[in-house]
Amino acid sequence: MRPRKCILCVDDNEQILSVRKFLLETRGYRVVTAASAHEALDLIQNSTPGSFDLLLSDLVMPQMDGNELVRRAKQLHSGLPAMIVSGTVNAFDRASAADVFLPKGGCSPAEILERVRVLVARKRGPKKAVPAPVFEPLPAFAAELTPPAIPPTSVPDYVQAATHHAAANHAAASQGHRASGF
Repeated sequence: MRPRKCILCVDDNEQILSVRKFLLETRGYRVVTAASAHEALDLIQNSTPGSFDLLLSDLVMPQMDGNELVRRAKQLHSGLPAMIVSGTVNAFDRASAADVFLPKGGCSPAEILERVRVLVARKRGPKKAVPAPVFEPLPAFAAELTPPAIPPTSVPDYVQAATHHAAANHAAASQGHRASGF
């Protein structure tokens, strides 16, 4: 079983944070929540690179907005994908540091989940190519390693009888009559 992908979800609104956490956890993600950008930065600083597979943040928050959070998070972990969600659609200009921007009321939960899935897959990267098998030519002495042919005396009698009967039927059929039966 693959390890679950971990998403750091940041929002100053506790209700929205719990709804997002529930939505993501029911889809198999592990969710770590932070109620402020400073709390999220502390979590990122104290984690090893690759611990979080996605940063999902609100844009408008007190003290530090989501765009600044994403900028600082990417300085700490450059490969961390980020998605910003905002209640104001015209805030897209301010959300330039994120990989994806979604308006809060303008997208369905299914769209959020699809964007999350794509960003997590992009972080993982493309599937690694499996190298083609290399076949090397057999060495010259390989002919000496082949098993010897089975001598005809070791073939069981019933196999010889069946072979003889099949040959007799074939010969009789080519002459237009049937040979007596086995």
